[in-house]
Amino acid sequence: MATDQLGDQLWDRICREARAVVAAEPALASFVYASVLAHDSLERVVVHRVAAALDHPEVPAELLRLTYEQALAGDAGIAAAFRADLDAVDERDPAAGKLLEPLLYFKGFAAIQAHRLAHWLWNHSRRDLAAYIQSRSSAAFGIDIHPAARIGKGIMLDHGTGVVIGETAVIDDEVSILQGVTLGGTGKEHGDRHPKIRRGVMIGAGATVLGNIEIGEGARVAAGSVVLRSVPAGKTVAGIPSKIVGDADAPAHSMDQVFDPVI
Repeated sequence: MATDQLGDQLWDRICREARAVVAAEPALASFVYASVLAHDSLERVVVHRVAAALDHPEVPAELLRLTYEQALAGDAGIAAAFRADLDAVDERDPAAGKLLEPLLYFKGFAAIQAHRLAHWLWNHSRRDLAAYIQSRSSAAFGIDIHPAARIGKGIMLDHGTGVVIGETAVIDDEVSILQGVTLGGTGKEHGDRHPKIRRGVMIGAGATVLGNIEIGEGARVAAGSVVLRSVPAGKTVAGIPSKIVGDADAPAHSMDQVFDPVI
């Protein structure tokens, strides 16, 4: 599995961090070796971690690992995306002291990578296995992402618990989403019915975004808001139902949830 320069840099740093953990905390040595140091690339670590998390006697980890490796061989963009996701967590999450931590412990990162496999399967007419992975991932991580949802790279699901992303949702690159967010429909309508989240958006904890609406590039949705209409690029919305309350400046990267409302 090929890696680009960023991937090599990430992998080298992860290996250094893993060796440091083994030296500092021998009780974790077996876990860290099995999860990281026994592998020869970042790709294989991600595959191992996702397969291990979704392991079940009826669909064992080895089958999932082989399937994910098939997906990576068929689409190099998957590996590039999870490297960008890892870099996003490193940049944006002050709780991540090491690159190793999202790989080993952050369920938001793991759920996105499980979705990337499910999405590949969905697009290759293997929808039953895709649905199975969605179900197992939801049970394992508390995050429910429909396999058909289109998700870009450089995505951070911070904490992630309770995130729901519907079938026709689209999330562009460099988006940050906090826990308890729903990207859903407004009822029993069919067809294209879920939100489109554009590049650089941040959606705060507990926000609900409903319908085939667009959250414009670089916009910010305040925590707890209910968004039923499209949001212009570079604006902050808040409230139930949400209203424009100010501007936004690269919120997905700054993770700044404090805003000065327009009076």
